[in-house]
Amino acid sequence: MRHLLNTLFITSEDVYLSLDGENVIANREKQIIARYPLHNLQSIICFSYSGASPALMGACAKRDIDMVFCTPRGRFLARTAGITGGNVLLRREQYRIADDQVRSCLIARNMIFGKLFNARWSMERTVRDHEQRIDQTKFHSSIKTIKELLPRVSATMDLDELRGLEGAAAKAYFDVLDDMLLRNKESFFFHERSRRPPTDRVNAMLSFTYSLLASDCSSALESVGLDSYVGFMHSDRPGRKSLALDLMEELRPVMADRFVITLVNNRVINADDFREEMSGAVILSDEARKTFLKTWQEKKNETIMHPYLQEKVPWGLVPYVQSLLLARFIRGDLDAYPPFLWK
Repeated sequence: MRHLLNTLFITSEDVYLSLDGENVIANREKQIIARYPLHNLQSIICFSYSGASPALMGACAKRDIDMVFCTPRGRFLARTAGITGGNVLLRREQYRIADDQVRSCLIARNMIFGKLFNARWSMERTVRDHEQRIDQTKFHSSIKTIKELLPRVSATMDLDELRGLEGAAAKAYFDVLDDMLLRNKESFFFHERSRRPPTDRVNAMLSFTYSLLASDCSSALESVGLDSYVGFMHSDRPGRKSLALDLMEELRPVMADRFVITLVNNRVINADDFREEMSGAVILSDEARKTFLKTWQEKKNETIMHPYLQEKVPWGLVPYVQSLLLARFIRGDLDAYPPFLWK
């Protein structure tokens, strides 16, 4: 259990929530383990299968406290809503911003700034930890390119220019991604991004990780009342969760790419954990996918210091915290959206 930004996160699978007067009661095996005053809360996000009492759900709806249910893996299930429908004002403002190129850019450029910042520090971390095993000149060139792009990203007011800057930074970053893979280079290499289908082992893992991260971002956005289909940088397209893709941009280098790099460098996933389809697609075997998902969940349980809140949170809650911060900005409670900046 964790209390952040007036939001109560229930991260234990076996905790049941109930109501006692004006308090939320957390129960485990019919024993009270914690209580939280309702008047201190704006939302409750529950990752427990045990659920909550109807009395508590009714009390939250009456007090306009969002109550959200997700699976322990983070997939959004449902949200309680009172008579007024809850987040209509938040979503109406989200749609207004999405229709305004300048206002959209103010949010999108901070997300892309976070992506470039995190990509740079991911490369810096590799230089620091493996200086004898890499081409330092190549890394410093890519780092320099991204450092020079950061102020331009911060200053742009044009989405097309922002996309161009992001593309230039992505090229510099992907130029050294293969060098971050330090083991079994005959089987694990990265030449370019291939998506549909992935044609090598690294792209297969990247695609799988991106899909997991996109799902987590979508669930996080829905949990705070935002429409995951209406983005600010990624344009609207039927079936595409554009805002989830926006949000995950800043998290790709540190939550997805470094996760794949660790799987390779620590020999968690091996060359024989893949199979090639007739179409040329390379995919993880069923057993390897189980290992992959188990390790992903373990990663999400690791604790970090959130750079904006200056509080310790599990990696798995980072998309939820960023979604809360985005919702607060859209409501007007923050002057700007603060991206997740990792070092």
